[in-house]
Amino acid sequence: MTPSDILALIREKNIQMVDFRIVDLPGRQHHLTIPAAEIDEEKLTHGIAFDGSSLQGFRSIEESDMVMRPDLDTAYVDAFTAVPTLDLVCDIHEPSGARYNRDPRYIAQKAEEYLKKSGIATNAYFGPELEFFVFDDVRFATEQSGAFYHIDSNEANWNTGKDEGPNLAYKVKNKGGYFPVQPTDTQHDLRTEMVQELMNAGIRVERHHHEVASAGQAEINFRFDTLTKVADVVLLYKYIVRNVARRYGKVATFMPKPLFGDNGSGMHVHQSLFDGDTPLFFEEGAYGNMSKIAHHYIAGILHHAPAILAFATPSTNSFKRLVPGFEAPVNLVFSRGNRSAAVRVPIAAVSPKTARIEFRTPDATSNPYLAFAAMLLAGLDGVKKKMDPTALGYGPVDKNIYELSDEDKKNIKGVPGSLEEVLQALSDDHEFLLEGGVFDKDFIQTWIDFKRTTEVQPMALRPHPYEFQMYLDL
Repeated sequence: MTPSDILALIREKNIQMVDFRIVDLPGRQHHLTIPAAEIDEEKLTHGIAFDGSSLQGFRSIEESDMVMRPDLDTAYVDAFTAVPTLDLVCDIHEPSGARYNRDPRYIAQKAEEYLKKSGIATNAYFGPELEFFVFDDVRFATEQSGAFYHIDSNEANWNTGKDEGPNLAYKVKNKGGYFPVQPTDTQHDLRTEMVQELMNAGIRVERHHHEVASAGQAEINFRFDTLTKVADVVLLYKYIVRNVARRYGKVATFMPKPLFGDNGSGMHVHQSLFDGDTPLFFEEGAYGNMSKIAHHYIAGILHHAPAILAFATPSTNSFKRLVPGFEAPVNLVFSRGNRSAAVRVPIAAVSPKTARIEFRTPDATSNPYLAFAAMLLAGLDGVKKKMDPTALGYGPVDKNIYELSDEDKKNIKGVPGSLEEVLQALSDDHEFLLEGGVFDKDFIQTWIDFKRTTEVQPMALRPHPYEFQMYLDL
């Protein structure tokens, strides 16, 4: 779209406010709102100033002047504001006009440029599957004298005996949420409204359903797209899901593991490479109908997985989901149609153009621009170096890994067990991310320091309620 197109849209939709949006390092969006009467071609072309020192991981106060410049193709008429508002996703620039190296969206765009220059492919397509919970009540507090959290859901299995005046039963059993019809599925209409709002925003939705866990776990799948575009969609998707839930007096969360003893929420990421219109991952008759390029790409993902997870499972809560011995994608192997492997090769209803791999370990606490860029660079490293996943010990394993004996499991590599471990893996293994100047050493060290000081260390300092149960009487 052009500035003239945006100005015409403002007139056509009687837009009163224009929202300029950027994303910080962790993946949270921030916005600055301008009356539509003040919007002209100058602002739409050259952007507006903001204070970069107020965003996590960006600038210190003495060098805080920055510019957000809108990508006009991201225009979205907001469905959740009291007056007609147009939202625009922005790129972040230095006052000089140069792109800011810590802008996550810039890193995603550089990854796509590097792919084209590599000569391997022209486009990488990503199709993330986000899982989330919709709760009726969430309360928590962390103070010097104590800490707690409490979650509730009208459909949760723990409420079978609650006096709800009346209790209409049909609660979702623990791990029994995939995927019963109404009245057990109490959130069908809510998810349908989410789908309608996603479609109104131009997102092509493929399906929605209740997920495995009790207490309102859900999944809504949308159509794959190129890297930066699909990362834009992930942020808009989360915005719409959260705000529709709020309309219903509920709260949506993408935390990987909010419930003890039930399934967590992941973000399985489907990936493929194309050269123009030609798919590069398909070879009929080969294992999983996967080409040699696909096998090399898989090897790159699995070889660099510990470092990738510093961006793709970047929260302390991520590792409450990724626990060995449970049904979690912790096994660094690949397999066709096997959901117990970290990398699954889908085989049902697959054609040459839909041939793809699915990396099942990531979750939606990730910043999608960074996570997808890291995955692409790891896969391309495998292709460039012709890595062989079988020679490197990554399978294929065509058995239910969760049911293997300890003897059979001993040669299967697993993911690291904590955020600190994946940050150390990133520190030790990041040369592949520097290719093409996509990431740089400043950004990687900033990310590691930021995560350690704002998440790992604060978490380590705080007593956990379960520690009182284990240790109070010792």
